[in-house]
Amino acid sequence: MNRSPSTSRRTLVKLTIIGGSKGTGAQLASLAQAAGHEVTVLSRSGQGPKDVRVLTGDAVSPAAAAAAVAGADAVVVTVGGSKGNPRHRAAVTRTVIDAMKEQGVQRLMVQSSLGAGDSGSLMPAPLRIAMKVALAKPLADHNEQEAAVQGSGLDWTIVRPTGLTDKEPAGSWRALETGDSGTLRGSIPRADLAECMLGLLEDPASIGKAVGVSS
Repeated sequence: MNRSPSTSRRTLVKLTIIGGSKGTGAQLASLAQAAGHEVTVLSRSGQGPKDVRVLTGDAVSPAAAAAAVAGADAVVVTVGGSKGNPRHRAAVTRTVIDAMKEQGVQRLMVQSSLGAGDSGSLMPAPLRIAMKVALAKPLADHNEQEAAVQGSGLDWTIVRPTGLTDKEPAGSWRALETGDSGTLRGSIPRADLAECMLGLLEDPASIGKAVGVSS
């Protein structure tokens, strides 16, 4: 499916982004804030986009995760890898899930990667082979992360982008679920991915789905 407006949107007011100091998370935080949402970012650096509430802390800490998700209508996890911890994404995601359950927050979105789970079929064969070789360790982390999300009992959506770039956004993208016809391209600008994620987050039809995204 290509970019299209949804006829059914969920009203979100308070959004927490775990790992929103830079990259896609920061882009999403800025977009959501501009759209009128109250945005909280949790980051180890204590940095975040302008006009966004920023909490300093490591999301693998139950206390930090609980403080970040308290009162949120939805939570998005966009953390990257971490030196010395090959399962950092999975560890953060499990801690956030536990915090959400304790705080009564139900809506969760996680940024994974194309190639994780059952999404290999959405890539052209040469790219599929290259991803398995070059990104074996990150994909193992994402697989564990996705398993935690899918078994969480929360209202989850998994977003699996192709390679991320800092190019100017095109304002459009291609989104496919496993089993859809066609394949995805090799990259997408972070700004386009962030806009796609915000739309999916507000769309109840995306709950329980894992979506691959590229330009």
